[in-house]
Amino acid sequence: MMLTHLLFVNRFYIMKLEKRSLKFSTITHHAKVTQCLGSIGGGVWYLGVAKPSIVETKENAGSDAMQSKCGHFYVPPAVDKVQVFRISGSKFIKLNIGTWHAGPLFKPETMDFYNLELSDTNVVDHTTHNFKQQDGIVFVIDD
Repeated sequence: MMLTHLLFVNRFYIMKLEKRSLKFSTITHHAKVTQCLGSIGGGVWYLGVAKPSIVETKENAGSDAMQSKCGHFYVPPAVDKVQVFRISGSKFIKLNIGTWHAGPLFKPETMDFYNLELSDTNVVDHTTHNFKQQDGIVFVIDD
């Protein structure tokens, strides 16, 4: 019998993000990990979110289900289910497994964020839905 060991390596790091205007047309989820984000310095930022929509099999979700390049099945988020939150001060936001998210988005040229995720999350666990391509929608935050 062969045993396989999975090694999940967390990483806590600082992301320096540039030019994240207050609009988005794509939204992403991670099917294997929670993610935590917080701004350094407590500046104002925005995060678009929609509830998780991962399903066990395509048959469980009907004709809307899709398979991610990462292998799991999901139902794309509905346009009217996306909510945008304004975040300020020293807060650290936890996104549960599968939570769709767009951002951080902000007005300044650059902002630094704390980020806690797996070391390879954006390589092996990154599924994106493009609202512009699929629905002709771009979300614009009026601040």
